[in-house]
Amino acid sequence: MSNDMLKRAEKLKPEIVRLRRAIHRHPELGFEEVKTAALVAQTLESLAIRVRTGVGKTGVVGYLGSEGPALAIRADMDALPIQELNEVPYRSQVPGVMHACGHDAHVAIALGVAMLLADRELPGQVRFVFQPSEERQDAEGNTGAGRMVEEGAMDGVEAIIALHVDSETTDTGFIRIGAGAMSAALDTFNATIKGEGCHGASPHLGRDPIFISGQVIGAVHGIVSRHIDPMKHAVISIGAIHGGTTANVIPSEVRLEGTIRSLQEEMRHELHTELERAFEVARALGGDYCLTIRRGEPVTINDETVSQLVREVAIDVLGEEYALPMEAHMGSEDFGILAREAQGAMFYLGTRKKGEKRLAHNPHFDIDEDGLPIGVALLAQIAV
Repeated sequence: MSNDMLKRAEKLKPEIVRLRRAIHRHPELGFEEVKTAALVAQTLESLAIRVRTGVGKTGVVGYLGSEGPALAIRADMDALPIQELNEVPYRSQVPGVMHACGHDAHVAIALGVAMLLADRELPGQVRFVFQPSEERQDAEGNTGAGRMVEEGAMDGVEAIIALHVDSETTDTGFIRIGAGAMSAALDTFNATIKGEGCHGASPHLGRDPIFISGQVIGAVHGIVSRHIDPMKHAVISIGAIHGGTTANVIPSEVRLEGTIRSLQEEMRHELHTELERAFEVARALGGDYCLTIRRGEPVTINDETVSQLVREVAIDVLGEEYALPMEAHMGSEDFGILAREAQGAMFYLGTRKKGEKRLAHNPHFDIDEDGLPIGVALLAQIAV
């Protein structure tokens, strides 16, 4: 059965590659995936799969079968605001926008699964969840996963699976799978450190928020190294600092932005508390501050039972040596929102050519397309 699935997926490779390249040429940012969604809906409808569009703004849900347990397969559709630098025939035709994280491959693979299973009698439902905006939030702070949950995409689903291509660390032909916390909760913070502006020649007459910010930044960077158990996973990074307009004027305020990552909910709360304490240094130095912490995606936790199923199928389809362990990392993924609604697991699909590394969120990102039919076969066999 499993070898047959891989052989059938290999026969679909030209069509899967065509779909992936079509999507790659026309990337769309989060909640703007109109053309991608139309392509998805058209492909599903051509397979006589019932389709619901406009879910979570621009998402698409396909329903294969009706009665019995429901398994969802999730594929995110959005691109990134990056100018592509690859010189390939399928290079992005949209200035400043690129599929630099492999979501084009995720969509093409999920459509390949639909092609493999469309004419198959299954004792249940396979639900295809084509999700918008994994990479960014809307004005209310929701990513596509949250919006799709709100609009019923996960209603009645008992388990959900997804894959993510990996062109950084995993060669084509291999996968990585593990159970437990796999990717971090993501929170962001925005802060304003307030002082009193004055002439740069007379700093003693004001309260320099740039000087104060330097002390606050030191306190922030000391949180993980000096206040958090070194055996726990935690990251706080400041990614943006804005203050001042000219050389001889001390400004009245400095703005900072940053990211907070954690793998346990209690650690998440502790980091928020310690961050507030670090910014209180501003008041000790005669200034003031305003800090806003915005909660984002939760920790992605791979269910043990579903993860074991993924591993068993990978061993069956590929061989035991090709099913590698996956360790937790501090990147974030809104699949965790979907995995709270049902037992879920995400695995990494190797798409790295030997001797070649393509970093995600990089203008030179690309994948080895030989990995596409492997992903199709694995998801289809897991569903079966």
